[in-house]
Amino acid sequence: MRKDVHQSRLRYDDLYDQYEDLDIKEAMRRLPREIVDARNQRLKRAMDLSMKHEYLPADLQARQTPFRSYLQDMLALVKREKAEREALGALPLYQRSIP
Repeated sequence: MRKDVHQSRLRYDDLYDQYEDLDIKEAMRRLPREIVDARNQRLKRAMDLSMKHEYLPADLQARQTPFRSYLQDMLALVKREKAEREALGALPLYQRSIP
């Protein structure tokens, strides 16, 4: 996993899917726009490199920080708020709905 993340220039938090987990979607919504834009740019770059069957040059791979988190703190806050709301018997902020 570490090698794959380095080669594609992604961060580990980029691998979370906001369409599979509503807590992640809420955490992403609360992040500053610059961080979300940087994440989207990394994902696009990784898809582009994958389609071309290329990897980043070794010098760029060495400068990457794939395990520097940007999502975990906000995700923990969202999960704490959700647990607190459930403990108090309040309605959830968001519910999964099937279209």
